[in-house]
Amino acid sequence: MLQLRFVTTLNSGAIFVPTSLPICAARRWPLLLVVGLLALGAPLGAVPAAGKDNSRYAALAAAGQGDGAMTVRPVARPDRRPPPLVGQPEAAVLRAGDTLAKVLTGAGLSAGEAHEATRALSRVFNPRRLAANQEITLYFKDQPPVTDGRRFTGFFFRPSVRREISVVAGPRGGFRAYERERTLTSRARYLTGRIEDSLYNAAQQADMPVAVLSQLIRIFSFDVDFQREVQRGDGFEVVYDHGHDAAGAPVVAGEITYAAMTLSGRTLRYYRFTPRSGITDYFSPSGQSVKKTLMRTPVDGARLSSGYGRRMHPILGYNKMHRGVDFAARTGTPIMAAGDGVIDQIGWNGAYGKYVRIRHNSTYKTAYAHLSRYRRGLKRGSRVRQGQTIGYVGSTGRSTGPHLHYEVLINGRQRNPMGLKLPAGEKLRGADMTRFKQVVAAINKTRDRLRPAAAMAMN
Repeated sequence: MLQLRFVTTLNSGAIFVPTSLPICAARRWPLLLVVGLLALGAPLGAVPAAGKDNSRYAALAAAGQGDGAMTVRPVARPDRRPPPLVGQPEAAVLRAGDTLAKVLTGAGLSAGEAHEATRALSRVFNPRRLAANQEITLYFKDQPPVTDGRRFTGFFFRPSVRREISVVAGPRGGFRAYERERTLTSRARYLTGRIEDSLYNAAQQADMPVAVLSQLIRIFSFDVDFQREVQRGDGFEVVYDHGHDAAGAPVVAGEITYAAMTLSGRTLRYYRFTPRSGITDYFSPSGQSVKKTLMRTPVDGARLSSGYGRRMHPILGYNKMHRGVDFAARTGTPIMAAGDGVIDQIGWNGAYGKYVRIRHNSTYKTAYAHLSRYRRGLKRGSRVRQGQTIGYVGSTGRSTGPHLHYEVLINGRQRNPMGLKLPAGEKLRGADMTRFKQVVAAINKTRDRLRPAAAMAMN
Protein backbone atom coordinates (compact mmCIF):
# COMPACT_ATOMS: atom_id res chain seq x y z
CA MET A 1 0.00 0.00 0.00
CA LEU A 2 1.27 3.46 -0.85
CA GLN A 3 2.26 5.32 2.27
CA LEU A 4 1.77 9.06 2.52
CA ARG A 5 4.72 11.35 3.06
CA PHE A 6 5.30 15.00 2.36
CA VAL A 7 8.37 15.06 0.12
CA THR A 8 10.32 18.02 -1.11
CA THR A 9 13.03 16.31 -3.00
CA LEU A 10 12.62 19.09 -5.53
CA ASN A 11 13.66 22.56 -4.71
CA SER A 12 13.00 26.08 -5.78
CA GLY A 13 14.48 27.99 -8.61
CA ALA A 14 13.36 31.57 -9.33
CA ILE A 15 9.87 31.65 -7.83
CA PHE A 16 7.76 34.74 -8.24
CA VAL A 17 4.04 33.96 -7.97
CA PRO A 18 1.16 36.42 -7.48
CA THR A 19 -1.68 35.63 -5.12
CA SER A 20 -4.79 37.43 -6.23
CA LEU A 21 -3.44 40.21 -8.44
CA PRO A 22 -3.53 40.13 -12.25
CA ILE A 23 -0.53 38.56 -13.90
CA CYS A 24 0.73 41.92 -15.06
CA ALA A 25 1.00 43.03 -11.41
CA ALA A 26 2.55 39.82 -10.12
CA ARG A 27 6.12 41.11 -10.05
CA ARG A 28 5.70 42.72 -6.64
CA TRP A 29 3.84 39.89 -4.92
CA PRO A 30 5.37 36.70 -3.42
CA LEU A 31 3.21 33.75 -2.70
CA LEU A 32 3.13 34.37 1.05
CA LEU A 33 0.80 31.50 1.77
CA VAL A 34 3.28 29.05 0.29
CA VAL A 35 6.08 30.65 2.31
CA GLY A 36 4.21 30.00 5.51
CA LEU A 37 3.60 26.44 4.55
CA LEU A 38 7.24 25.92 3.66
CA ALA A 39 8.48 27.35 6.89
CA LEU A 40 8.80 23.40 7.11
CA GLY A 41 12.18 24.72 6.22
CA ALA A 42 11.72 22.52 3.69
CA PRO A 43 12.00 19.29 3.20
CA LEU A 44 8.35 18.54 3.75
CA GLY A 45 9.07 14.86 4.53
CA ALA A 46 11.17 11.82 4.03
CA VAL A 47 12.60 10.18 0.94
CA PRO A 48 11.75 6.51 0.36
CA ALA A 49 14.18 3.73 -0.27
CA ALA A 50 15.04 2.99 -3.86
CA GLY A 51 12.42 1.14 -5.80
CA LYS A 52 9.85 0.77 -3.03
CA ASP A 53 7.94 3.94 -3.83
CA ASN A 54 7.56 2.97 -7.49
CA SER A 55 6.28 -0.55 -6.87
CA ARG A 56 3.75 0.73 -4.38
CA TYR A 57 2.50 3.30 -6.86
CA ALA A 58 2.16 0.72 -9.63
CA ALA A 59 0.13 -1.48 -7.30
CA LEU A 60 -2.06 1.45 -6.34
CA ALA A 61 -2.65 2.37 -9.96
CA ALA A 62 -3.79 -1.15 -10.72
CA ALA A 63 -6.09 -1.38 -7.71
CA GLY A 64 -7.47 2.13 -7.81
CA GLN A 65 -6.97 2.61 -4.06
CA GLY A 66 -5.52 0.90 -1.00
CA ASP A 67 -7.13 -0.48 2.13
CA GLY A 68 -7.30 1.52 5.35
CA ALA A 69 -6.29 -0.02 8.65
CA MET A 70 -5.72 1.01 12.25
CA THR A 71 -3.05 -0.42 14.50
CA VAL A 72 -3.24 0.07 18.26
CA ARG A 73 -0.15 0.01 20.44
CA PRO A 74 -0.61 0.29 24.22
CA VAL A 75 2.47 1.86 25.75
CA ALA A 76 2.06 2.61 29.43
CA ARG A 77 0.99 -0.96 30.29
CA PRO A 78 0.61 -4.05 28.10
CA ASP A 79 -3.19 -3.90 27.77
CA ARG A 80 -4.58 -5.30 24.52
CA ARG A 81 -6.74 -2.30 23.65
CA PRO A 82 -7.15 1.17 25.15
CA PRO A 83 -10.45 1.55 26.97
CA PRO A 84 -12.83 4.07 25.40
CA LEU A 85 -13.05 7.55 26.82
CA VAL A 86 -16.47 7.97 28.44
CA GLY A 87 -18.48 11.03 29.36
CA GLN A 88 -19.17 14.32 27.70
CA PRO A 89 -16.44 15.72 25.43
CA GLU A 90 -15.27 19.30 25.85
CA ALA A 91 -12.96 21.03 23.39
CA ALA A 92 -9.86 22.84 24.61
CA VAL A 93 -7.03 24.57 22.76
CA LEU A 94 -3.44 24.90 23.93
CA ARG A 95 -2.57 28.57 23.43
CA ALA A 96 0.94 29.90 22.89
CA GLY A 97 2.76 29.86 26.23
CA ASP A 98 0.29 27.47 27.87
CA THR A 99 1.18 24.10 29.36
CA LEU A 100 -0.98 21.00 29.43
CA ALA A 101 -1.26 21.35 33.21
CA LYS A 102 -2.60 24.89 32.78
CA VAL A 103 -5.24 23.68 30.31
CA LEU A 104 -6.29 20.87 32.66
CA THR A 105 -6.48 23.01 35.80
CA GLY A 106 -8.32 25.66 33.81
CA ALA A 107 -10.95 23.01 33.03
CA GLY A 108 -11.45 22.30 36.73
CA LEU A 109 -8.90 19.60 37.57
CA SER A 110 -6.91 19.81 40.77
CA ALA A 111 -3.18 20.44 40.48
CA GLY A 112 -2.59 16.86 41.61
CA GLU A 113 -4.85 15.38 38.93
CA ALA A 114 -3.28 17.55 36.25
CA HIS A 115 0.20 16.44 37.33
CA GLU A 116 -0.76 12.74 37.28
CA ALA A 117 -2.35 12.99 33.83
CA THR A 118 0.65 14.87 32.44
CA ARG A 119 3.06 12.35 33.92
CA ALA A 120 1.11 9.49 32.31
CA LEU A 121 1.21 11.25 28.95
CA SER A 122 5.00 11.65 29.18
CA ARG A 123 5.38 7.86 28.83
CA VAL A 124 4.27 8.06 25.19
CA PHE A 125 4.65 11.74 24.28
CA ASN A 126 6.70 14.64 25.62
CA PRO A 127 4.16 17.23 26.86
CA ARG A 128 6.65 19.99 26.05
CA ARG A 129 6.29 19.12 22.38
CA LEU A 130 2.62 20.06 22.31
CA ALA A 131 2.30 22.76 19.67
CA ALA A 132 0.49 26.05 20.07
CA ASN A 133 -3.15 25.79 18.93
CA GLN A 134 -3.15 22.03 19.53
CA GLU A 135 -6.76 20.89 19.94
CA ILE A 136 -7.39 18.64 22.95
CA THR A 137 -10.67 16.91 23.76
CA LEU A 138 -11.36 16.53 27.50
CA TYR A 139 -13.93 14.05 28.85
CA PHE A 140 -16.03 14.48 32.00
CA LYS A 141 -18.64 12.18 33.53
CA ASP A 142 -21.35 13.37 35.90
CA GLN A 143 -20.97 12.05 39.43
CA PRO A 144 -23.88 10.25 41.16
CA PRO A 145 -26.58 12.57 42.50
CA VAL A 146 -25.30 12.28 46.06
CA THR A 147 -22.09 14.11 45.15
CA ASP A 148 -21.28 17.40 43.55
CA GLY A 149 -19.24 18.14 40.46
CA ARG A 150 -17.94 15.97 37.63
CA ARG A 151 -15.35 13.25 37.29
CA PHE A 152 -12.53 13.74 34.78
CA THR A 153 -12.19 10.57 32.67
CA GLY A 154 -9.32 11.54 30.37
CA PHE A 155 -8.34 13.41 27.22
CA PHE A 156 -7.53 12.81 23.58
CA PHE A 157 -5.51 14.64 20.89
CA ARG A 158 -3.80 14.13 17.54
CA PRO A 159 -0.22 15.46 17.38
CA SER A 160 -0.15 14.48 13.69
CA VAL A 161 -2.54 13.10 11.10
CA ARG A 162 -1.21 9.58 11.68
CA ARG A 163 -1.01 9.60 15.46
CA GLU A 164 -3.73 9.57 18.12
CA ILE A 165 -2.99 9.73 21.84
CA SER A 166 -5.41 9.22 24.71
CA VAL A 167 -4.90 9.41 28.46
CA VAL A 168 -7.56 7.47 30.36
CA ALA A 169 -8.44 7.59 34.05
CA GLY A 170 -8.30 4.21 35.76
CA PRO A 171 -11.27 2.82 37.74
CA ARG A 172 -9.19 2.95 40.94
CA GLY A 173 -7.40 6.19 40.28
CA GLY A 174 -4.37 7.12 38.27
CA PHE A 175 -4.04 7.47 34.51
CA ARG A 176 -2.74 5.41 31.62
CA ALA A 177 -1.60 6.69 28.22
CA TYR A 178 -2.20 4.96 24.88
CA GLU A 179 -0.91 5.67 21.41
CA ARG A 180 -2.71 4.68 18.21
CA GLU A 181 -1.17 4.87 14.77
CA ARG A 182 -3.47 5.08 11.77
CA THR A 183 -2.64 3.64 8.38
CA LEU A 184 -4.44 5.93 5.99
CA THR A 185 -5.96 4.81 2.73
CA SER A 186 -4.15 6.47 -0.18
CA ARG A 187 -6.23 7.45 -3.19
CA ALA A 188 -5.09 9.21 -6.33
CA ARG A 189 -6.79 12.53 -7.04
CA TYR A 190 -6.79 14.48 -10.32
CA LEU A 191 -6.94 18.27 -10.66
CA THR A 192 -6.73 20.58 -13.65
CA GLY A 193 -7.08 24.30 -14.11
CA ARG A 194 -6.72 27.16 -16.54
CA ILE A 195 -5.07 30.40 -15.47
CA GLU A 196 -7.08 33.59 -15.95
CA ASP A 197 -5.47 36.06 -13.55
CA SER A 198 -3.02 34.13 -11.33
CA LEU A 199 -1.79 30.62 -10.67
CA TYR A 200 -2.88 30.90 -7.05
CA ASN A 201 -6.46 31.79 -7.96
CA ALA A 202 -6.60 29.01 -10.56
CA ALA A 203 -5.38 26.52 -7.96
CA GLN A 204 -8.01 27.71 -5.49
CA GLN A 205 -10.76 27.35 -8.07
CA ALA A 206 -9.57 23.79 -8.73
CA ASP A 207 -9.78 23.03 -4.98
CA MET A 208 -6.03 22.35 -4.83
CA PRO A 209 -4.60 22.07 -1.29
CA VAL A 210 -1.92 24.65 -0.55
CA ALA A 211 0.56 21.84 0.19
CA VAL A 212 0.05 20.51 -3.34
CA LEU A 213 0.37 23.99 -4.85
CA SER A 214 3.71 24.45 -3.09
CA GLN A 215 4.92 21.16 -4.56
CA LEU A 216 3.73 22.18 -8.03
CA ILE A 217 5.70 25.43 -7.79
CA ARG A 218 8.82 23.63 -6.63
CA ILE A 219 8.65 21.08 -9.43
CA PHE A 220 8.50 23.71 -12.15
CA SER A 221 10.66 26.38 -10.52
CA PHE A 222 13.76 25.11 -12.34
CA ASP A 223 12.08 25.64 -15.73
CA VAL A 224 9.53 28.40 -15.18
CA ASP A 225 9.98 32.03 -14.15
CA PHE A 226 6.65 32.42 -12.38
CA GLN A 227 7.07 36.19 -12.37
CA ARG A 228 7.22 36.59 -16.15
CA GLU A 229 6.32 33.38 -17.99
CA VAL A 230 2.87 32.51 -16.63
CA GLN A 231 0.21 34.04 -18.90
CA ARG A 232 -3.56 34.11 -19.15
CA GLY A 233 -4.75 30.91 -20.84
CA ASP A 234 -1.90 28.75 -19.50
CA GLY A 235 -2.91 25.67 -17.53
CA PHE A 236 -1.88 22.86 -15.22
CA GLU A 237 -2.74 19.22 -14.62
CA VAL A 238 -1.88 17.29 -11.44
CA VAL A 239 -2.27 13.78 -10.05
CA TYR A 240 -1.47 13.50 -6.34
CA ASP A 241 -2.06 11.08 -3.47
CA HIS A 242 -4.62 11.96 -0.81
CA GLY A 243 -4.92 10.15 2.52
CA HIS A 244 -8.35 9.12 3.79
CA ASP A 245 -9.34 7.86 7.23
CA ALA A 246 -11.29 4.69 7.97
CA ALA A 247 -14.57 6.54 7.40
CA GLY A 248 -13.43 7.63 3.95
CA ALA A 249 -12.97 11.29 4.86
CA PRO A 250 -9.97 13.06 3.27
CA VAL A 251 -7.32 13.75 5.88
CA VAL A 252 -4.05 14.85 4.31
CA ALA A 253 -2.64 15.66 0.88
CA GLY A 254 0.44 13.65 -0.08
CA GLU A 255 2.91 13.86 -2.94
CA ILE A 256 2.34 14.85 -6.53
CA THR A 257 2.98 11.84 -8.76
CA TYR A 258 2.36 13.62 -12.07
CA ALA A 259 2.43 17.32 -12.93
CA ALA A 260 2.07 19.15 -16.23
CA MET A 261 2.01 22.83 -17.13
CA THR A 262 1.15 24.37 -20.49
CA LEU A 263 2.85 27.74 -20.98
CA SER A 264 2.22 29.67 -24.21
CA GLY A 265 1.42 26.41 -26.00
CA ARG A 266 4.48 24.54 -24.65
CA THR A 267 3.70 21.63 -22.28
CA LEU A 268 6.13 20.40 -19.62
CA ARG A 269 5.45 17.06 -17.89
CA TYR A 270 7.14 15.45 -14.90
CA TYR A 271 6.68 12.12 -13.10
CA ARG A 272 7.72 11.17 -9.58
CA PHE A 273 10.21 8.29 -9.52
CA THR A 274 12.80 6.71 -7.22
CA PRO A 275 15.86 5.34 -9.08
CA ARG A 276 18.37 2.90 -7.60
CA SER A 277 20.21 5.81 -5.95
CA GLY A 278 17.30 6.02 -3.50
CA ILE A 279 16.77 9.74 -4.14
CA THR A 280 13.20 10.43 -5.20
CA ASP A 281 12.94 13.06 -7.91
CA TYR A 282 10.74 14.24 -10.76
CA PHE A 283 11.69 13.28 -14.32
CA SER A 284 10.54 14.26 -17.79
CA PRO A 285 9.14 11.52 -20.07
CA SER A 286 12.65 11.14 -21.52
CA GLY A 287 14.09 10.42 -18.06
CA GLN A 288 15.77 13.80 -17.46
CA SER A 289 15.66 15.06 -13.87
CA VAL A 290 13.92 18.38 -13.35
CA LYS A 291 16.70 19.43 -10.98
CA LYS A 292 19.72 21.50 -11.89
CA THR A 293 23.08 21.54 -10.12
CA LEU A 294 22.20 24.73 -8.23
CA MET A 295 19.00 26.60 -7.45
CA ARG A 296 18.80 30.15 -8.72
CA THR A 297 16.60 31.26 -5.83
CA PRO A 298 17.26 29.50 -2.51
CA VAL A 299 14.44 31.26 -0.66
CA ASP A 300 10.76 30.74 -1.48
CA GLY A 301 8.34 33.55 -2.13
CA ALA A 302 11.01 36.26 -2.21
CA ARG A 303 11.30 39.07 -4.73
CA LEU A 304 14.54 40.12 -6.40
CA SER A 305 15.29 43.48 -4.76
CA SER A 306 18.81 44.10 -6.06
CA GLY A 307 20.55 42.52 -9.03
CA TYR A 308 24.16 41.70 -9.83
CA GLY A 309 26.45 44.54 -10.97
CA ARG A 310 27.36 48.12 -10.07
CA ARG A 311 24.84 50.02 -7.95
CA MET A 312 24.55 52.94 -5.54
CA HIS A 313 25.14 51.30 -2.16
CA PRO A 314 22.16 52.09 0.11
CA ILE A 315 24.35 52.58 3.21
CA LEU A 316 27.76 53.68 1.92
CA GLY A 317 26.24 56.14 -0.57
CA TYR A 318 28.56 55.55 -3.52
CA ASN A 319 28.73 53.26 -6.55
CA LYS A 320 29.98 49.81 -5.61
CA MET A 321 30.07 46.46 -7.37
CA HIS A 322 27.29 44.21 -6.07
CA ARG A 323 28.69 40.70 -6.45
CA GLY A 324 25.52 38.81 -5.71
CA VAL A 325 21.76 39.20 -5.79
CA ASP A 326 19.43 40.26 -2.99
CA PHE A 327 16.05 38.70 -2.30
CA ALA A 328 13.71 40.64 -0.02
CA ALA A 329 11.71 38.42 2.32
CA ARG A 330 10.28 38.51 5.81
CA THR A 331 12.59 37.92 8.77
CA GLY A 332 12.58 34.22 9.60
CA THR A 333 11.81 33.00 6.06
CA PRO A 334 13.72 29.71 5.57
CA ILE A 335 16.84 29.81 3.39
CA MET A 336 17.70 26.60 1.50
CA ALA A 337 20.97 25.11 0.37
CA ALA A 338 21.21 25.78 -3.37
CA GLY A 339 22.76 22.37 -3.94
CA ASP A 340 24.30 19.34 -2.25
CA GLY A 341 27.56 20.13 -0.51
CA VAL A 342 29.59 20.73 2.65
CA ILE A 343 29.55 23.81 4.88
CA ASP A 344 33.05 25.29 4.66
CA GLN A 345 32.33 28.58 6.46
CA ILE A 346 29.69 29.56 9.00
CA GLY A 347 29.67 32.47 11.42
CA TRP A 348 29.92 36.24 11.55
CA ASN A 349 31.61 37.68 8.46
CA GLY A 350 31.94 41.46 8.80
CA ALA A 351 29.50 43.42 6.63
CA TYR A 352 27.87 40.14 5.56
CA GLY A 353 26.64 39.58 9.13
CA LYS A 354 25.68 35.99 9.87
CA TYR A 355 27.04 34.08 6.92
CA VAL A 356 27.09 30.56 5.46
CA ARG A 357 29.18 29.28 2.56
CA ILE A 358 28.73 25.85 0.95
CA ARG A 359 31.31 24.01 -1.17
CA HIS A 360 29.41 21.97 -3.76
CA ASN A 361 32.38 20.59 -5.70
CA SER A 362 35.84 21.70 -6.80
CA THR A 363 34.28 24.41 -8.99
CA TYR A 364 31.11 25.74 -7.36
CA LYS A 365 30.46 27.42 -4.02
CA THR A 366 27.44 29.40 -2.84
CA ALA A 367 27.23 32.02 -0.08
CA TYR A 368 24.31 33.31 2.01
CA ALA A 369 24.52 36.54 4.03
CA HIS A 370 22.62 38.70 6.56
CA LEU A 371 20.94 35.67 8.19
CA SER A 372 18.97 36.15 11.39
CA ARG A 373 20.00 32.71 12.64
CA TYR A 374 21.38 29.37 11.50
CA ARG A 375 19.64 26.02 11.41
CA ARG A 376 20.24 24.27 14.70
CA GLY A 377 23.16 21.84 14.64
CA LEU A 378 24.77 23.26 11.52
CA LYS A 379 28.56 23.68 11.70
CA ARG A 380 31.64 23.72 9.52
CA GLY A 381 31.94 20.32 7.83
CA SER A 382 28.20 19.59 7.97
CA ARG A 383 26.83 17.94 4.83
CA VAL A 384 23.66 19.45 3.38
CA ARG A 385 21.31 18.47 0.59
CA GLN A 386 19.74 20.70 -2.02
CA GLY A 387 16.63 22.32 -0.57
CA GLN A 388 17.57 21.65 3.06
CA THR A 389 17.08 24.63 5.37
CA ILE A 390 20.41 26.14 6.44
CA GLY A 391 19.22 29.34 8.09
CA TYR A 392 16.65 32.11 8.13
CA VAL A 393 16.35 35.54 6.51
CA GLY A 394 17.50 38.47 8.62
CA SER A 395 19.21 41.85 8.50
CA THR A 396 22.52 41.30 10.28
CA GLY A 397 25.70 43.06 9.21
CA ARG A 398 25.58 46.02 6.82
CA SER A 399 21.92 45.83 5.83
CA THR A 400 18.95 48.19 5.55
CA GLY A 401 16.24 45.56 5.97
CA PRO A 402 15.51 41.82 5.99
CA HIS A 403 16.77 40.08 2.86
CA LEU A 404 19.03 37.30 1.63
CA HIS A 405 22.25 38.24 -0.15
CA TYR A 406 23.09 35.25 -2.36
CA GLU A 407 26.33 34.62 -4.23
CA VAL A 408 27.52 31.92 -6.61
CA LEU A 409 31.30 31.48 -6.78
CA ILE A 410 32.93 29.65 -9.70
CA ASN A 411 36.60 28.88 -9.09
CA GLY A 412 36.56 31.45 -6.30
CA ARG A 413 35.05 34.31 -8.32
CA GLN A 414 31.53 35.67 -7.85
CA ARG A 415 29.24 35.23 -10.84
CA ASN A 416 25.70 36.42 -11.54
CA PRO A 417 23.40 33.64 -10.21
CA MET A 418 20.53 34.72 -12.48
CA GLY A 419 22.61 34.56 -15.66
CA LEU A 420 24.32 31.20 -15.20
CA LYS A 421 23.59 28.27 -17.50
CA LEU A 422 23.58 25.50 -14.92
CA PRO A 423 24.36 21.85 -15.66
CA ALA A 424 21.34 19.54 -15.85
CA GLY A 425 20.58 16.94 -13.21
CA GLU A 426 20.45 13.16 -13.39
CA LYS A 427 19.52 11.30 -16.59
CA LEU A 428 17.93 7.87 -16.15
CA ARG A 429 19.59 4.98 -17.97
CA GLY A 430 19.50 1.19 -18.18
CA ALA A 431 17.40 -0.61 -15.58
CA ASP A 432 16.27 2.68 -14.03
CA MET A 433 14.90 3.85 -17.36
CA THR A 434 13.10 0.53 -17.89
CA ARG A 435 11.43 0.77 -14.48
CA PHE A 436 10.66 4.46 -15.01
CA LYS A 437 8.74 3.67 -18.21
CA GLN A 438 6.64 1.15 -16.28
CA VAL A 439 5.86 3.73 -13.58
CA VAL A 440 5.00 6.34 -16.23
CA ALA A 441 2.58 3.91 -17.88
CA ALA A 442 0.89 3.21 -14.52
CA ILE A 443 0.61 6.91 -13.67
CA ASN A 444 -0.76 7.74 -17.12
CA LYS A 445 -3.35 4.99 -16.74
CA THR A 446 -4.46 6.45 -13.41
CA ARG A 447 -4.51 9.97 -14.85
CA ASP A 448 -6.60 8.92 -17.84
CA ARG A 449 -9.04 7.05 -15.61
CA LEU A 450 -9.52 10.08 -13.35
CA ARG A 451 -9.41 12.76 -16.04
CA PRO A 452 -12.90 14.13 -16.80
CA ALA A 453 -14.01 14.43 -20.39
CA ALA A 454 -13.89 18.21 -20.17
CA ALA A 455 -10.29 18.28 -18.89
CA MET A 456 -7.82 20.51 -20.63
CA ALA A 457 -6.28 18.80 -23.67
CA MET A 458 -2.60 18.37 -22.91
CA ASN A 459 -1.75 15.41 -25.07
